[in-house]
Amino acid sequence: MKLFWLQFVLFSILWIGLLLFSSKFIPYHFFLFALSLASFFLLSFRTKRLYLLLGNIIIILCAGFFFSENVLFSTGLVWLLLLLAARQLHTNAYYILLSGAVITCLLFSFIPSISYALFLGSVFVFALSFLLHKQWSKDQYYKNLYDKLSDSYRQLKRLHLTAEENAKIEERTRIARDMHDSVGHHLTALIMQIEMLSIKYPDLELGQMKGLANRSLQETRDAVKALKEEETEGIATVVYLIRKLESESHLNVHFTMKNGVLSVPISNVKSVLLYRVIQEGITNAMRHANSREVHVTLSKSADGAIQFEITNAIYEVKAFEPGFGLTNMRSRIEEQDGKLEIIQLPDKFVLSGRIPG
Repeated sequence: MKLFWLQFVLFSILWIGLLLFSSKFIPYHFFLFALSLASFFLLSFRTKRLYLLLGNIIIILCAGFFFSENVLFSTGLVWLLLLLAARQLHTNAYYILLSGAVITCLLFSFIPSISYALFLGSVFVFALSFLLHKQWSKDQYYKNLYDKLSDSYRQLKRLHLTAEENAKIEERTRIARDMHDSVGHHLTALIMQIEMLSIKYPDLELGQMKGLANRSLQETRDAVKALKEEETEGIATVVYLIRKLESESHLNVHFTMKNGVLSVPISNVKSVLLYRVIQEGITNAMRHANSREVHVTLSKSADGAIQFEITNAIYEVKAFEPGFGLTNMRSRIEEQDGKLEIIQLPDKFVLSGRIPG
């Protein structure tokens, strides 16, 4: 965004130079100046750039050819637009604009006051712009190739996570089955033998032994039940779920946990709530900001609460109103005595808040 404003200022300076030093009809130039600046400003919205750039070149052509004493500043404006277009337009659109710029400079060459140096400068700028566009096209090709490889990597990562989870569940199931079939069976047989001994020898004191065996069998059953259930509490579970969400959504989630956050005791309800708000932030980034990177930061406050911040870059600023998802999430967090803040800055979107431990 800072680069755009720098370009905007430079473009305005060239127009002001044209008005002050080259204009023969200042009122007409002011009108063309306003149209040109409006067209240049619309470039920041990244839509229909070819038409905006061509329209601007036509405006500059009119200003330089009909209403100026010389075309130095007009040519400079065309040069600037061509250099900017080299890294903004795809190949076919760039060649159309380059043709328009060449035609404009050729028309300027019919003006008697144009110098040979200005003509050579135009040739140099055309060549420089062409080389810049070739390099930009190559960079875009490698970027697209990287994105495809990154998507493939994330698919493999998702398959790996699925296989890892399946292996984990399978191992837990095997251990639970072995405990049930082996230890549980042996304890049951032991209890039956104690029961038979107590019937056969009623004088023997076997109650304590029988109680111990029953407790051991119950503890074994509890252990088997625990092995069959997935973990549902704690920050570690939230981290695992975010890692899984990252692989499924094909995003880069930069996850940061500051000192002490893992030691915060958190109930199952609040851990689910924390995960849901992070999930909502990631979904919002994908849906509204077209962002491929999300930064998630968890920290511990002085009073033991968990503080969170989810940020993503914004490439096109739009009017924002919290939808049902964020509004509902804010209500759920406030029910747990927490808070959620929704902030849209010029270059990023931020969800921040806290959930009491």
